[in-house]
Amino acid sequence: MNYLNIALPKGRLGEKAYGMLKQAGYACPAIEQDSRKLIFENEALGVRYFWAKPSDVATYVERGAADIGVTGKDILLEYTPDVYELLDLNIGKCRMCVAAKADFRDDKTRTLTVATKFSNIAKEYYSALGRDIDIIPLHGSIEIAPVIQLSDVIVDIVETGTTLKENNLAVTDTVVNISARLIANKSSFKFKSEEIENICKKLSAEEEKQ
Repeated sequence: MNYLNIALPKGRLGEKAYGMLKQAGYACPAIEQDSRKLIFENEALGVRYFWAKPSDVATYVERGAADIGVTGKDILLEYTPDVYELLDLNIGKCRMCVAAKADFRDDKTRTLTVATKFSNIAKEYYSALGRDIDIIPLHGSIEIAPVIQLSDVIVDIVETGTTLKENNLAVTDTVVNISARLIANKSSFKFKSEEIENICKKLSAEEEKQ
């Protein structure tokens, strides 16, 4: 059977996205069962879901393993996958921010050190400001970098800001607002355009109800 393959990010964001798809008429009862399975099918509707690491969803879609998927705008900006961005789902809302110790003052006469897991986003942001920076790539607890004087500032995703406050950091600038996006493989969009456009319309209608 020729399924429409949908990649969802594991975790709360994926569960919210599935909830929207279910409300839009694309339920898959198997995915709602307590299971360690990663792939779930609804043969009657012709949809197949699978869970993926959030940062991998765009890769699955770009490479055609999934026809459509849900991923954060941060992933699209950082990795610039060759996909179509179809819809802002208005879930998973947060901000990409610059944060530093509360008493930090930027000395423009020297290079700014920036700890981040979003190197490309940080480079673009500071390039637009004409600011020289030295990127320190980190993948774990970014918040400690300014505290232990590894970096001057961090560029990271901020939801509530609680972790920043607990580490005596404060947001100094917002780089970009982030939310979940529905994306499509370019070839799939060409050959399964009717199905994909139907999903977009139904998801848009669900959004308006919220």
